[in-house]
Amino acid sequence: MLWLQTFNTSGPCKDVRDLTNGVAMAQVLHKIDVAWFDESWLSRIKEDVGDNWRIKASNLKKVLQGIMDYYHEFLGQQISEDLVPDLNQISEHSDPTELGRLLQLILGCAVNCEKKQEHIQNIMTLEESVQHVVMAAIQEVSNNSCLRVHLHCKKQTKKQTPLALEDLQEALAEKEELKQRCQELDLQVAALQDEKNSLMSENEVMNDRLDQLDGSLDDPNTVVAKKYFHAQLQLEQLQEENFRLEAAKDDYRVHCEDLEKQLIELQHRNDELTCLAEESRALKDEIDVLRTFADKASKLESTVEVYRKKLEDLNDFRRQVKSLQDTNMMYMHNTVSLEEELKKANAARAQLETYKRQVQELHNRLSEESKRADTLAFELKRLEEKHEALFKEKERLIVQRDALKETNEELRCSQMQQDHLNQADASAVKSHENLAAEILPVEYREMFIRLQHENKMLLLQQEGSENERIVELQEELEQKHRMMNELETEKRLSNERIGELQQQIEDLQKTLQEQGSKTEGVSES
Repeated sequence: MLWLQTFNTSGPCKDVRDLTNGVAMAQVLHKIDVAWFDESWLSRIKEDVGDNWRIKASNLKKVLQGIMDYYHEFLGQQISEDLVPDLNQISEHSDPTELGRLLQLILGCAVNCEKKQEHIQNIMTLEESVQHVVMAAIQEVSNNSCLRVHLHCKKQTKKQTPLALEDLQEALAEKEELKQRCQELDLQVAALQDEKNSLMSENEVMNDRLDQLDGSLDDPNTVVAKKYFHAQLQLEQLQEENFRLEAAKDDYRVHCEDLEKQLIELQHRNDELTCLAEESRALKDEIDVLRTFADKASKLESTVEVYRKKLEDLNDFRRQVKSLQDTNMMYMHNTVSLEEELKKANAARAQLETYKRQVQELHNRLSEESKRADTLAFELKRLEEKHEALFKEKERLIVQRDALKETNEELRCSQMQQDHLNQADASAVKSHENLAAEILPVEYREMFIRLQHENKMLLLQQEGSENERIVELQEELEQKHRMMNELETEKRLSNERIGELQQQIEDLQKTLQEQGSKTEGVSES
């Protein structure tokens, strides 16, 4: 994945899902070999894929076919079946294993193309862990790819190239380390040289002061004498350290020169291996031409053998024609007898069709009568339910009437008792009512009467709307019941019709089997 990102493609290649559409891999192949994977080939890769796994599979198939053609026609290699990935697993499930196989094939194209040195240098710029993974993938592709040319020099080149690349990589890494170490040592030497110069200047100053204070140095207990001895010890230590670092610098310089010589030798060896690879490729082309001629010769030999077999088959056909002529005469007699049987069968078939039409008409009449019977049964059931509801309503009204009669009798008795008690106070009550009516304003009395009237109208309207809603719901319920009964009737008739058709099919199969057995018996006779 990190190696693909070095190509700086316009298509995303950050994770496995970005590579499942094949766009980034196609752009990488275009940058590996522009002449082979040209713009016309790249334009066939659809970029607006989305989550459509069919378009992903189509793009991956085009990429794999281009890689296989590149291996076969340009590199002259045959890809092993173990390295061919399963494109359906990549497009549908984003399988990293199968995607890794496809990336191995792309890596093989990069290290075997004309710009392989540039791609190898790009690989060496990656991290060390990534380089090991890439080299292992290259080694696996080199080991599993079945080459069409099996010459000794080709095998030896194939074995030595990865080793030379590994040696070259190790030498370059060691060279970089030694260069870095030499730079560090140069910096240390420069720092020590500056320190040495500063110490020498200080030493001169101290010598001057020493000359001036020569008398005081004779006494070792003075401060100046102690500083002088301490500075002299530091100077000796720094000189020893400087000599040691210069010796180490010379050793590293010699080692670096040896490594540069080894690098030059490895480059010469790589050039020799490249020459051998070119020679093996030329020999491979010659072998391909010879193999083409050998294939043509084998094809011509197979053609001659086919013609010889056809001549033998022609003699057999002549003998078979005679026997077929005799058999044809016998079949003609059998055909005449079969035509007579066919006429009889056609007459029986016409009679059978007449019977079928009659049976169909009877079934239609039966279905109509069944529907009528179901409709009448439903109507009868509905009338019975209405009768039962009316009967219950009648009983409820009778009970209500009896209760009202009893209530009326009780009220009448209480009224009679109350009349005797209220006769004495009747005049007083009437005077009070007239007084209340006179005191209450006319507007309030009209508003009170109007509100009573509106209250009665609202109660009647509410009862009417509730009754209408109940009637509508009852009608809808009756329609649902009617539709359910019709559907049950149709279902029953359909089941009966299916059973009859199955029986007819079985009868026809038996009839056809009997006719077939009769025909076989006639043909055998």
